[in-house]
Amino acid sequence: MFTGIVEELGEITAVETLDDACRFRLRGPIVTQGAKHGDSIAVNGVCLTVVDHEGDEFTADVMAETLNRSSLGALAVGTRVNLERPMAVGERLGGHIVQGHVDGTGEILERKPSENWEIVKISLPADLTRYVVEKGSITVDGISLTVVDAGPDYFTVSLIPTTLDLTTLGHKGPGDPVNLEVDVIAKYVERMMGDRVRGADR
Repeated sequence: MFTGIVEELGEITAVETLDDACRFRLRGPIVTQGAKHGDSIAVNGVCLTVVDHEGDEFTADVMAETLNRSSLGALAVGTRVNLERPMAVGERLGGHIVQGHVDGTGEILERKPSENWEIVKISLPADLTRYVVEKGSITVDGISLTVVDAGPDYFTVSLIPTTLDLTTLGHKGPGDPVNLEVDVIAKYVERMMGDRVRGADR
């Protein structure tokens, strides 16, 4: 379980393409502190398992399902990525509940800078629109953000200077893909209400 508060900008240092998967080597001096085989680390919002760890680098395998559902397949050597370790029990929940299970990808459509913040418009897949509401939470490339405006096929977020400086959203532009994870609570509510409606129809 993650909170969507990015700990550091890491970097892809090697990519090995396998038959139906990829193996990434990533550099992240903060997230590798105390890391061991089997630990989880979120990479651009995708929960990956540490296969190997040496110094400030770790390797992780990414299966075809993850490559197809997320933007990780586009990563190359030198690409910067958001990194976050799982939340420890007893720590503050600084963002919102993030599972690291990407629901789909969007695309940055527009950026509107202002003096103290920046508005970013991102496309939204049709099957995710019902989960995104104004002032609700959404995870973009592993970053916990608040939705400013929720349109029929897009949403906007407002980014403060800290987010621009310390995450991938400070470097991406129109046309770049981003991983999206909607609030899991909305999905649970939908499922429970659906079961209730179906029960009333019987």
